[in-house]
Amino acid sequence: CPTSCPPAPQAAFAHLALAFRCDVFTLRQRVQVEKRARDAAEENIQEELGQCRAALERLGPSCTDAGCKEMLEQLQRSLAVLAAAVERATSAAEKLGAVHQEARMSRAAEVMVQHVENLKRHHMREHAELEEMKRLIQQNSRNRQLAETQDDAEPRLRPHPLMRTFQQVTSPSSAAPEPPPPRALPLS
Repeated sequence: CPTSCPPAPQAAFAHLALAFRCDVFTLRQRVQVEKRARDAAEENIQEELGQCRAALERLGPSCTDAGCKEMLEQLQRSLAVLAAAVERATSAAEKLGAVHQEARMSRAAEVMVQHVENLKRHHMREHAELEEMKRLIQQNSRNRQLAETQDDAEPRLRPHPLMRTFQQVTSPSSAAPEPPPPRALPLS
């Protein structure tokens, strides 16, 4: 992969950030669409239940024997149970949708948290390197100052190289040997 490719967590973070921006941009429209779809489904179910109730009421006068009336009452109770079950199913579907959304968001948040942790580790590593570089620079600066002060002090402690040469030339060991003192001649 060329150097322009970001690392995996960074790429995932970039994709999620883009997805969140798109979601925010279209959220209001999607909420309205889903509300209309839910309302239409609930209206259709209520209409079907209403038609079933109406059919059962029309059947009521035509049932004359006890068995038929008992069956009609059983159907009306089942219809009431069905209406309650539809309401519970609608509520459960909304909760399930919320849990699915939470699961998707949880994974996205996990990727984002991982990316932030990676950034923190990277920051701490760079901060430690920076502190080490500061320490080394300060140490080198102190060493340089110490060397400069030693260089300034050394000429006072040891003679200048020209001075040493002068001392060697003028010292008795380096000068030409002196003639011995004149001897006294014996008196004859």
